[in-house]
Amino acid sequence: MFSKLSKTKKVVSVAFLLSFVLIFGISIGYLTNHVFSENGKFESFTEEIFKNEVSGSTLTLHYALANPEKQGITRSRATLGTVFSDINESQKLCQQYEDKLKSFSYSRLSRENRLTLDMLLLYFHTQNFLGDNYFLEEPLGPSLGIQAQLPVLLAEYAFYKDQDITDYLNLLSDVDSYFKSILEFEQQKAQAGYFMSDATLDRILKQCSDFIKDPESNYMLEIFQQKLEDYGKLSEADQQILIDKHKEILLNKVIPAYQMLMDGLEKLRGTGTNDRGLAYFEGGKDYYQYLLQSTAGIYAPVKQLEQRLTSQLLADSKEISLMLREQPSLLTKLTGGVDLPDMEPETIVKSLQTQISEDFPETEAASYEIRYVHKSMEKYLSPAFYLTPPLDTGSPNVIYINQDGRSSNLELFTTLAHEGFPGHLYQTVFFGRQNPSHIRYLIDSSGYVEGWATYVESYAYRYAAKYVDDEAATDVTRLAWLNRSVNLCIYSLLDIGIHYRGWTQEKAAEFLNVFGIRSASVVSEIYRYIVETPVNYVKYYLGCLNFMDLRDNQKELLGDDFDLKDFHRKILEIGPVQFPVLEKYMQES
Repeated sequence: MFSKLSKTKKVVSVAFLLSFVLIFGISIGYLTNHVFSENGKFESFTEEIFKNEVSGSTLTLHYALANPEKQGITRSRATLGTVFSDINESQKLCQQYEDKLKSFSYSRLSRENRLTLDMLLLYFHTQNFLGDNYFLEEPLGPSLGIQAQLPVLLAEYAFYKDQDITDYLNLLSDVDSYFKSILEFEQQKAQAGYFMSDATLDRILKQCSDFIKDPESNYMLEIFQQKLEDYGKLSEADQQILIDKHKEILLNKVIPAYQMLMDGLEKLRGTGTNDRGLAYFEGGKDYYQYLLQSTAGIYAPVKQLEQRLTSQLLADSKEISLMLREQPSLLTKLTGGVDLPDMEPETIVKSLQTQISEDFPETEAASYEIRYVHKSMEKYLSPAFYLTPPLDTGSPNVIYINQDGRSSNLELFTTLAHEGFPGHLYQTVFFGRQNPSHIRYLIDSSGYVEGWATYVESYAYRYAAKYVDDEAATDVTRLAWLNRSVNLCIYSLLDIGIHYRGWTQEKAAEFLNVFGIRSASVVSEIYRYIVETPVNYVKYYLGCLNFMDLRDNQKELLGDDFDLKDFHRKILEIGPVQFPVLEKYMQES
């Protein structure tokens, strides 16, 4: 008995020793590769940046993480914060981040971490270029301003748990303080000579007025009630208590806050002396280049950008002329009603999911929802937009459609491609499945994101041809894409002309007249929109051209070995970064 027990102990001891050696070896490998290694230290630092930055705003935190506690982030009382904290402190922090990033041994990092390092170094370095041009930042705007976007962000504030409802109500209660910080900033801008023109002021006041004109029927009341029902965890009595509280806050806090903002802005009327582009402000040209880099991720000289746009305009115009010379009827078909049949948005998205397999790599099916912009906000929001899901859930993926002003079924088809497949939704889901570091979700490049979605539209026009009942369907949809490309190119050249070259409205009119745009009211509206949204068209279209140029370069480099799907896969795997970083890693792959 004893000998058997002794033998058993010996076997157990050997087994334990082997297990210990195995576990110890795995642990040492893990510690070497992650905890003590350069990769581990780098990943810990980027996670620290992520937590610091994402916690700075309740809205940012909520839209980034459904369950922040699981990431070790403790929620504080929900607030909207303030607009533009101390610029010196912000720049000091960016410099600290940059210095720390430079301390890592580049050669000892993995390719993925080197990519993240390059992206972050360029990002924080660029942020410090803002410098003394701080007052050229503008939080308000008729269409893209925070006063227009805030109701949408709050209306779409998802309820995952009871705390989210409490946070939402606290955010509503904080609109007053938030708008006071905006007013304080606008007053400082006015004193420094950087306040908006009266024409822009009128458009902002009109948007605010429309939002508050019928407070008892404000759309946020209806949406909140529906969200509580969908949440499904509260009794009817508790829901009613919250509905009443929500209405009280909306009527007594939010609506008065908008009125206070309007009154405060009205007092600044006449202090804005520049109704033209950034070039007419001191430091305006430098600020424009800062926007190109920080917003669009484009670092090429402005003159080079103008040359690239001009060459594309000439190429597209030449192709259009050739097509119309060979098939004069195409123009009549394009403008005279040749269109796709009526299709539900869900049908279009399903069709796109299938057709993109011709040109884009496959990924697992992603769930999505299609919703419609509330009628009261249709005039002030984009034709469509995609709301990215929290990074820790990956859902819901929501595409919003604005039913105001859509002119054709072809436009709906290509818009859903831009927002859905193979555009924003597809790109977001594909990149998320690479399991990137959290900081990659928080810091990206709008030029990549919007440029990609515009780039894939050219494929969507081809996909749409199968639904056009005409023998020249492919040519009709090709002409439609070329027409869109030309328009975006013209507006991008206008953007540079207005904000960097100092074009007046008269000069802009001369330029547009060359392309047959002669209506004074149309010219005025185009000019005013571009003045109010610098670099907006550029990030879409020059972003698109960057992808086209990358594709052409890869074709030339690889010759017969070029594979379009593989090209797209590499871009999607690298993910949203500034274009110099994207080009570097495309060349390495």
